[in-house]
Amino acid sequence: MGLHIPPSLRHKRFFYLWLGQLISIAGTQMQIWALFWHINQLNKNPIALGGIGLARILPVIIFSLIGGAVADSRNRRTVLFITQTIAALLALTLGLLTQFGQITIWHIYAITALQAVAIAFDGPSRQALVPNLVPAKDLPNAFSMTFTAFQAGSVIGPALSGVVIALAGQSAVYYINAFSFISVVIALVMIGDVPQTISEKMAGISMESIREGIHFILSRPVILSSMLLDFVATFFASANTLLPIIATGILHVGVVEYGYLSAAQAVGAVLVALVISQVRNLRRQGQLFLGAVVVFGIATIIFGLTRSLLIAWLALATTGAADGVSTIIRNTIRQLQTPDHIRGRMTSVNQIFFQGGPQLGEMEAGTVAQFFGAPFAVISGGIGCILGTVLIIRKWPQLINYNGEEPMLAGMTAG
Repeated sequence: MGLHIPPSLRHKRFFYLWLGQLISIAGTQMQIWALFWHINQLNKNPIALGGIGLARILPVIIFSLIGGAVADSRNRRTVLFITQTIAALLALTLGLLTQFGQITIWHIYAITALQAVAIAFDGPSRQALVPNLVPAKDLPNAFSMTFTAFQAGSVIGPALSGVVIALAGQSAVYYINAFSFISVVIALVMIGDVPQTISEKMAGISMESIREGIHFILSRPVILSSMLLDFVATFFASANTLLPIIATGILHVGVVEYGYLSAAQAVGAVLVALVISQVRNLRRQGQLFLGAVVVFGIATIIFGLTRSLLIAWLALATTGAADGVSTIIRNTIRQLQTPDHIRGRMTSVNQIFFQGGPQLGEMEAGTVAQFFGAPFAVISGGIGCILGTVLIIRKWPQLINYNGEEPMLAGMTAG
C-alpha cells in the first residue's frame, strides 16, 4: 500500500494551522531544552531543575479552568492571537536579559511562569478549534497530524538548540523562539472566521460554567481514566528534566550530544505518528493505549540503567514512540466523546493533567535525584508508571474495551 496525503491536511484551514504550529513548536522546543541547560549552568543542584516544573504548573492549575471557560464563551481564534503575541514578547524578553548579562535563575522561573499563564489560555482554545476545522471522520487523523507537528518540532528544536548555543550563544535560542510565533499568527489570519457552538449558559464566565465542565468529565469514566493515566505516566517517568545531569555526569557527553538526546523522544514519536497517519481506522484503541503506557515505563527504566549513549538514545526514542501512540489515542477519545459547546472546558481540565504530570514530575525527579542520584530517580519513576497504570485500570476497566467507534454519550447538549 502506497503512502497517501493524510485526509486532515486536505482541509485547507487545518493545514494552515498545522504548518504554523510546526514552525512555532520547533522554536518553543529549542527554548525548553535550552532552559534546562541554562539553569544547570547557573545552578548545579538537581533541585534547581525541578524548580522549572513548579514555575510551569502553578499557573496552569490556577488559570486552566478559566482558560477553558474562555474557549467556550469567546472566539477561540481571537484568544490564540492574544496568547501567541504574549508568548513571543516573553521569549524576546528572555533573550534580551540573557544577551545583556542580566539574567538570573529567578528571571527564568518568572518568565516561564508567565508563559505558562499564556499556555493555560492558549491550550483549550487551540485544541478545541481543531474539531471546528475538520469533519468528525477526519478528527483522529487531525490529532495524529497535530501530534506529528508537535514531535517534528520537538526533533528540530532540541537538535538545533545545542548547536545554536555552541555557535551563537544562549540568547540566540530565545530570539529564534520569539520569531517563530509569527508563523501561527499568519496561519490564524489565513484561516479566517471559524464558527463554533456557544451554549446560551455561557454568556459569561462563571463558577457554574467551570463546574459544568468538571462534572462532565467525572461522569465519563473513559475520559477520566485516560486523563489519570496520562498524569501518572508523565509524573513518574519524567526523565527530561534530568537530561543535563545524565548527559554530563553519567554519559559524559557535551552540549551537542545533549541536543541529540533531547530530540530522541521526538524522533520516536514522529515515526509512530507517521505510521498512524496512514491507518484509516484505528481499532482496539483502549488496549493500544494501555500497552503504550506500559512500554513507556519499561523504556524509562532502561534509560535509567544504561551508561551507553546509543542505548540511552534508543530508550528515549522508545518512550517517545509509546507516548505518541497514547497521546493520539487519548486526544481522539476525549474530543470524539465531547460536544463542541463544552470542548474547551474539557480540554482545560485535561490540560491540568497533561501539564501537571510532567511539570510536577520534574519537581519529583529533581527532588529524588538530589537525595538518591539521577539514575535512581529515573528507574523508580519507570516502575511507578507501570504500577500506577495497573491500579487505574483495576479501578476503571472500561478503557480496556474501548474500540474507537463508540457513539458520543447523551446527556450534554448546548442550549
